[in-house]
Amino acid sequence: MATTKTKVSSQKKVVKPRSTKATKKVAKKSPKSGVLKMTKKLICEDVLKALAKIETGTVDFVFADPPYFLSNDGFTVKSGKSVSVNKGEWDKSFGFENEMEFHEAWIGECLRVLKPNGTIAISGTYHSIYKCGFILQKLDCRIINDIAWFKPNGAPALAGRNFTASHETILWASKGKKAKHTFNYSVSKSWEVSNDLIYRRGKQMRSVWSIPSTPKREKTHGAHPTQKPFEVLRRLISMCSNEGDLVLDPFCGSGTTGVACVLLKRNFIGIDLDKNYLELTSKRMKSAHEDYAPYI
Repeated sequence: MATTKTKVSSQKKVVKPRSTKATKKVAKKSPKSGVLKMTKKLICEDVLKALAKIETGTVDFVFADPPYFLSNDGFTVKSGKSVSVNKGEWDKSFGFENEMEFHEAWIGECLRVLKPNGTIAISGTYHSIYKCGFILQKLDCRIINDIAWFKPNGAPALAGRNFTASHETILWASKGKKAKHTFNYSVSKSWEVSNDLIYRRGKQMRSVWSIPSTPKREKTHGAHPTQKPFEVLRRLISMCSNEGDLVLDPFCGSGTTGVACVLLKRNFIGIDLDKNYLELTSKRMKSAHEDYAPYI
């Protein structure tokens, strides 16, 4: 069983550059017990500044759920009630060109810190995912899969003038065509899950995943407005990385990626500008085995 140590670095504190020995050998075995010690680090800082301090070629897998820039004073449905779509200043649009520049900057930095055979998965709706996909191709990445995450309990369309938006897209890409990426095929064929209407155990896992929106039981410590279900991250990290690998989430939010890393014995770096969300992440990671073990 892995032992977990979580550190939270605030903006007021200096985050040491990732050129230390701890970056090159993140997971170590204790000479006394032989237990694999996992490193978990949370950084409270602007994403580009934080990424710049991570050493080149040290990360195995990146999961990113960047801002969709959807906070436009509109409305949606939540628990049967009409609510504002505004999530915070960080989600307000600041123009197409500026958004493209922002996406290219953080994606470029994530590719820099990835190992040659590492991969990146980016989640988004049609409002943002095509921008990210264009940039991945512009930066010579190879898109391995585009995964359609279907939400069987997605919110209805209020205006009744369009098809009900009920999925998000996850782009999974390697750094180039020659990269030998990790894909745990046998794990994907023997997956244990009870709430996917599409997957059949023993068959090849398809690129359409039927996973309900984040349930209340995953928000007992608090919640983030764009929190992803644990099952989404459990699949990605299980199949796209190996035990002892270093996983990076540059938009950590409430830390579902970190929770999955604790349970799946991966090392983890989470970055977020909001200290409150990183404190929530820390709480969730510390209680991960108690909260989530019954569901895996």
